[in-house]
Amino acid sequence: MSDTHFDLIVIGAGPGGYVAAIRAAQLGMKTACIDKRGTLGGTCLNVGCIPSKALLHSSEKFEEARDHLGEHGVKVGKVELDLKTLMARKDKVVDDLTQGVRFLFKKNKITGVTGAAKITGAGKVDVLADGKNTAYTADNILIATGSEVAPLPGVEIDENRIVSSTGALSLSEVPDHLVVVGGGYIGLEMGSVWRRLGSKVTVVEFLDAIVPNMDTEVGGAMHKLLEKQGMEFKLGTKVTGAKTTKTKVTLTVEPASGGDAEDIKCDVVLVSIGRIPFTGGLGLQEVGVEMDNRGVIQVDENFVTNVAGIYAIGDVIPGAMLAHKAEEEGIACVERLAGQATHINYDAIPSVVYTWPEAASVGRTEEQLKESGIDYKKGSFPFMANSRARANGDTDGFVKILADAATDEVLGVHIIGPDAGTMIAELALAMEFGASSEDIARTCHAHPTLNEAVKEAALGVEGAPIHM
Repeated sequence: MSDTHFDLIVIGAGPGGYVAAIRAAQLGMKTACIDKRGTLGGTCLNVGCIPSKALLHSSEKFEEARDHLGEHGVKVGKVELDLKTLMARKDKVVDDLTQGVRFLFKKNKITGVTGAAKITGAGKVDVLADGKNTAYTADNILIATGSEVAPLPGVEIDENRIVSSTGALSLSEVPDHLVVVGGGYIGLEMGSVWRRLGSKVTVVEFLDAIVPNMDTEVGGAMHKLLEKQGMEFKLGTKVTGAKTTKTKVTLTVEPASGGDAEDIKCDVVLVSIGRIPFTGGLGLQEVGVEMDNRGVIQVDENFVTNVAGIYAIGDVIPGAMLAHKAEEEGIACVERLAGQATHINYDAIPSVVYTWPEAASVGRTEEQLKESGIDYKKGSFPFMANSRARANGDTDGFVKILADAATDEVLGVHIIGPDAGTMIAELALAMEFGASSEDIARTCHAHPTLNEAVKEAALGVEGAPIHM
């Protein structure tokens, strides 16, 4: 076999792509992974999930030292922000993890290729790098190119005064006033970072609610808690234009339902209205891969496109744009290529908003159950009544469990509260095994832990919580 022919070529080295490449190599496939970046890990590792969580954690510590340590009897002097060190720490976290992926490629004998990939025919991929084009061939091609920032008409991102999530990760100073366009998880997380560090933050959202895909009760609670922290919201509002100077931005907005326009003057605007599949420039139209009008690749249950030998996973196919969804799909896809039987339960894939408190969800929302006409029972328990939350001083939020009224099978769980993103794993596992709310209620939970709120919510499905 030549150095340029592979059993599998993966295009994209993000969580879906690099995980698929590693699993394919483990299964004995000669594998190459192509990415335009010089560093592995895709958007998630380089300019997404990882650096944003590093900034969230650092900003939480800053705010805690400044505003809350005194509540615990810890006296500190004047707390000052060293933004340069904070950013350097974030960059080191990213660098360490990208180097870790590179080590895994080497360990698993995966050929990493840097350059822009284009599919030129069945089993053929050209890679352009430094003005030179190299041709590769493969028995199978897997597209895992992820997504990119959705543009906002009338607002041009310059990554200086008007930034995407990428620019918001690397601001050189704390803006006096940051306007976030979009009330989804990315905008709220980055807004939380800069609010903690000293910015006035205004969120402009076209719809009448933030995090609209989450359970309405959780979204409403998050709105109130973030507002209590100092974040301002302009809901039901659309942005129609922006003008920039060297130091300021004037954003023009008006009611989404129609009405008089107004200007918002600020220092930085973060455009965060969602993401779109990154499928341009891959040669997909030329080779006949079927996509919808948004560039979403159509696949069957085995991630096969309409073109033989070409597969796709992650953000470029229908479904939630989540790194862990892409990972599961990447593993499932290559295992099926190897002849194994695999399964993904899309109802048991959790989603998390990493504000504080965090919000996490798995399964269906109460609104979805109502729309589907499914008869359900509900149990809810507040962290205010949880002993560990009281001891920690983190009592905002609740756990809500939704179960089938006839079978008691858990259909959805929604948490807003401390460490919700970690707690949701217990519920995802429960749903993966088809657990009932009684199964959770009769499972012994350590005391005192935040997860006791899960047990109490499960008891609440039958109307019998112990501590409320």
